[in-house]
Amino acid sequence: MTHRAIFLDKDGTLIDDVPYNVDPDQMRLAPKAGIALRRLARDYRLFVVSNQAGVAHGFFGEDALPAVEQRLRQLLAGEGIALDGFYYCPHHPSGADRRYRCRCTCRKPQPGMLLQAAGEHLLDLGQSWMIGDILDDIEAGRRAGCRAVLIDNGGETEWQMSELRQPEFVVADLDLAADRILASQPPPSNIPVIDPIGQQASLETGGNDHARRSMGRRPETAVRPAR
Repeated sequence: MTHRAIFLDKDGTLIDDVPYNVDPDQMRLAPKAGIALRRLARDYRLFVVSNQAGVAHGFFGEDALPAVEQRLRQLLAGEGIALDGFYYCPHHPSGADRRYRCRCTCRKPQPGMLLQAAGEHLLDLGQSWMIGDILDDIEAGRRAGCRAVLIDNGGETEWQMSELRQPEFVVADLDLAADRILASQPPPSNIPVIDPIGQQASLETGGNDHARRSMGRRPETAVRPAR
């Protein structure tokens, strides 16, 4: 049996955007996030998929991220919501730390985190949605075969459009995103899935890790997310 999923960007979508923040005390759920996710959780599994380039840039280590995940789970539990998975990508093609400096297949707009979650949790990507506040989120979702909703809250500033960066809906907040998703009919079966494997190459020796990432492990290994 497969499951439908909602994939959520973290910073600027699920929580207020504080650039490169790993201080749990500064984390706040975005407006209306609680009510929106309670509604969606009745029919969908909930997953966070987050670019964490601060690791590659040397702003913080991967060891700072378990506390971020724990705080996020606490905030959601306070709203009666359980998170089914937390995935992050620590890479960046121009990262200061050579261990994470690569063009990987997990950093959005590539769909690696979504594909990994789908494989590990038996998700039907054609019946799933990506919600984010920038067009890289939309592209990642569409590359994975999902439909996508853009939260237009000022996070997207470049607006570089293409076919894969066209959201199904553009809304002001998560609650309106939930309205649109829950009111929609099942998606067509011909949404393309674009496999990124083999399209990306390492920029530096030592930066050839293309694993889709989950919480709490070294970059050499892709594993199931922490529960």
